[in-house]
Amino acid sequence: MTITEAQKKIDQWINTIGVRYFDPLTNTAVLMEEVGEVARIMSRKYGEQSFKESDKKIDLGDEMADVLFVLMCLANQCEIDLEQSLLKNLDKKTNRDQERHQNNPKLK
Repeated sequence: MTITEAQKKIDQWINTIGVRYFDPLTNTAVLMEEVGEVARIMSRKYGEQSFKESDKKIDLGDEMADVLFVLMCLANQCEIDLEQSLLKNLDKKTNRDQERHQNNPKLK
């Protein structure tokens, strides 16, 4: 599935099963909640915090998909084509960082 196809599929889901989009400010808050859930798992799986018993069954991929879902909702609401935006962003990074990371001694 392309990013464009995913945005269309999410829009279709929102307008049928989800009834309607939450307003953009609410979706921004929901996005922050979902990112926080990813951070919680990462800090326990790769960081120094330990898992609580209730955290052990949480699926990191599912939590990341929640982030992507809400981000795509916001993109749809703001009429942003994320696929085109990502391509443009990668081009910007490629031009800007052509040698920057190669010359970074911290990355060697």
